[in-house]
Formats: sequence, structure tokens, C-alpha cells
Amino acid sequence: MKGLYDVARHLVWLTQFGLSVVIPPTLCIAGSVWLRHRFTLGGWVVLVGVVVGVLAAVSCLRSSLQALDRQGRPAKKDGKKAPPPISFNRH
Repeated sequence: MKGLYDVARHLVWLTQFGLSVVIPPTLCIAGSVWLRHRFTLGGWVVLVGVVVGVLAAVSCLRSSLQALDRQGRPAKKDGKKAPPPISFNRH
């Protein structure tokens, strides 16, 4: 039963990963095309939509990969969390 749970968990992560990369550019491009037709703007609006969509997809891809990396790390044996790193900005 544990194997089926692991497969389902990985399938959920894969689906979330795919959607988080595909949805932002699709919505930005569709929104920019709508703006172009609605307000009779130039083609530059679609270019801006593509750039914003790609940047949003890269951001979502990065956060998804970080979450997968955190989940894949083995748990510490003693059960204690490591202290946060010392920073000069935190007083």
C-alpha cells in the first residue's frame, strides 16, 4: 500500500509541476491578446504578455523545484531542527 501512496504522491507533484509551468504563460498571453483586441493596442502588448508569462513560468518552475528538493531530502536522525544561520540583519 505504501508503494501506491508514493506513486500517487509523485503523480500529484508531477501534475502540479506541469500546471505551474503551463498556466502562467497561457493566461498572460490570452490576457494580452484580449487587451490588444479590446483597446486596439499594438502588437507590443502581446510581446509584453509573452515575456511576463515566461518570467512567471520560470518563477513557478523554480519554486516547484525547491519544494521537490526540500521534500526529497532525508530527515535528520535526531529529530531536531538545525538552528537558522546567523545573519547580521536579524537582531
